[in-house]
Parts: sequence; structure tokens; C-alpha cells
Amino acid sequence: MTGIIPTLEQADELHRAIAPSPAAYDLIHTHCVIIATITRQLVHRQNALFIRRCTLPAGAAELGGRTPAVLPSDAVVGGTVPPYLLDEKLAVLGAMLHDIGTYQVLKSDGADGQPLCFDGPRYILHGLLGYKYLLAQGVDESVAQFARNHTGVGLTHEQVKAQQLPLPEGDYVPLTLEQEVVMVADKYHSKSIPPKFLSAEAYAAKAARYGEANRRQWLELVAKYGTPDIPALAQRFGMRLKER
Repeated sequence: MTGIIPTLEQADELHRAIAPSPAAYDLIHTHCVIIATITRQLVHRQNALFIRRCTLPAGAAELGGRTPAVLPSDAVVGGTVPPYLLDEKLAVLGAMLHDIGTYQVLKSDGADGQPLCFDGPRYILHGLLGYKYLLAQGVDESVAQFARNHTGVGLTHEQVKAQQLPLPEGDYVPLTLEQEVVMVADKYHSKSIPPKFLSAEAYAAKAARYGEANRRQWLELVAKYGTPDIPALAQRFGMRLKER
């Protein structure tokens, strides 16, 4: 570890330092707050499953990795037992910074009264741009990777090449469970104008546009981490919900 691990207050300062307008900050920072909220819920569920398995009588937890005796945790239902306790603090911090590169792919930042708009062809670069920005600010690699490795359900170098994406060839996939849980949480909310929540089924339909394997990979992640109560979150944040 050679860089700094920001506090949540410092993460907010990093957002404010790069945001080109109050409208951009409101959209992108709010999205990160929402993803941090979902991340915390998913981590709580994972850790509850792990702890429950560790405290069950011998042999009672050997059910294909599942622990059905655990009640919903933080409104998350389902999920499988992780191999270790997840670092909630790191995951939430990563969620707060995962999309910081999207400030750099705005076509219109809303400062002139025009609607916010992302530059579609360059949007795929936001993870890498966020990663580079965080490193330039002295943020540790372990945190900066949350920005680099959260796009879609993980971009492999084969996909980058096959889709002719404007990215340096390489793997842009989570390297830890903490990074993976942020990637999963990110799929439940969109920075569309206006922003909206997506159910697991709605994102599955979106993932299917990139092939059946992509859709199956998403559904496997939902089974792994469980399903959060997205309708309740949409109501809490006062945003619309796409269910299908």
C-alpha cells in the first residue's frame, strides 16, 4: 500500500474537486451514494451468511454453499456464503468513488442551462479515467481499482478486442469480492436523465443486449449476492423504477 485510503469526507472532496458543475455533482455523487447504500446492504447480507454458517452445528451448513436458515439481512433476500468476511468500509468507500470518472465523459455539464448529457462514444472510458484520476490524487491502488473494474459485469480483454472498445486491451474485471459487490450494486441504478432504479430483471434484459452469456453471468451474480429491495430504495430516494 503506497497511497492514501480516503475517508468518506475526503471522497466527497474528490467529487467536488472534479465536478464541472453543481448539476453534474448532484447527478453523479447522488448515484454513488445510492450505490454505496446498496453495497452496504449486500455486504451485510454476505457477512450475515458467513457468520451464520460459522455458528451452525457441524454439517448443518453443507447445502451447496447456501444457508437457508438466515432471514433477510438489510432487506436483501438470498445469496450464497462467501469465503471470507467482506471489508464493508473498503467496499462502501469504493462505491463512493467508483463513478468519479464520469465527470470526464460529459458532453454537456448543465452549467449553461442545457440538460446534462454524457458523451456516448466516450462513456466506456469513465472507469479508466476515474482510476487514473484517483491515482493522480494519491489514492491507493486498492481503492482506485473500484473505478477501473466495475463496468458491466466485468470486461475481459477478449471483449474489449471483439467489441473494438476504445480502451487499452486488458481485463477490467473485479479482483476482489469487495470490487465485485460494488460492480453488482452499480447495476441497480442508472444515471439516465432523469435517473432511475432497475430491478434485477430489468438489468438482465439490458445485459442480454450483449449476448446470452452476459445475461447468464448477471443472473449468477444475483444468485451469489442476493436481491436487494429495489422498490423500497426507489421510494426512499424518490426515483422511478424500471421493473422489466
